[in-house]
Amino acid sequence: MSPTKFTLAAATMLASLNAVPASAQEVENTEFDGFYVGGSFGLGAQSNDVNEGVVFDTDRNGDFDNGVSTVTGANAFSPGFCNGAAKGNAPVAGCNNDKDDIDYYIRAGADKQYGNIVVGFLVDAGRSESTDSVTAFSTTPASYTFTRQLDYALGARGRVGYTPGGVLFYATGGVSYAKIKNSFTTTNGANSFTDNGKTESFGWSAGGGAEAKITNNISMGLEYLYTRYNDDDYVVNVGPGSAGPTNPFLLVSGGTDMKRTDPDFDMHSIRLTAALRF
Repeated sequence: MSPTKFTLAAATMLASLNAVPASAQEVENTEFDGFYVGGSFGLGAQSNDVNEGVVFDTDRNGDFDNGVSTVTGANAFSPGFCNGAAKGNAPVAGCNNDKDDIDYYIRAGADKQYGNIVVGFLVDAGRSESTDSVTAFSTTPASYTFTRQLDYALGARGRVGYTPGGVLFYATGGVSYAKIKNSFTTTNGANSFTDNGKTESFGWSAGGGAEAKITNNISMGLEYLYTRYNDDDYVVNVGPGSAGPTNPFLLVSGGTDMKRTDPDFDMHSIRLTAALRF
């Protein structure tokens, strides 16, 4: 995600928060103490995946350390890779950038205030519409695109903050679990391709934010969260299909396994939050 886009999103959300027609003077209960339920809505974005590619296991021994070669010994993937989804079957067609999109979560938690210090715990569940892709190009020519997206995510985080009264500034961090929706597309119509679909991953989250009491029982805020998942289990198995025995994918063991080089699925999120407090 570009710094400009991230800054614009933050500024827009801050403007929305400031537009709420209430002031701290109208709130009698300025403490952040007790249980709450609520949700968040915002922009989810990918980290820029620099120099990501695709690796191959042509002898199918579980080690993705092989090159795919033609019958003459040439590199079948010499056209290279791009960080995104292919627009065609060759690099000259270009690639679409990763898509940054909305995310939305429900949450519940509890806070305890000690003087000006607030400690708490929350759980949330939701999903992001952002997608992360990488493409490999072969000399055929053909393109091979891997794409992943959060099907859903569950998080559990602690938080600690400071409040001068009515407004809470906090840091937060914890663990996260995700079901990741992986998909594969190719312009290669000769070989067969099978994959293992959705994968599961545990990760971690960290960030911070600010939350303001709008009424005695309602608070709104702005939060930034960085989350990293390890997504190293998605593999595409390439088989013969209608291809002949001289097909580069088939030369070594009659098939090839392939996966993306970067196992880290990183997400940046900036969100508006709202909570009903009891």
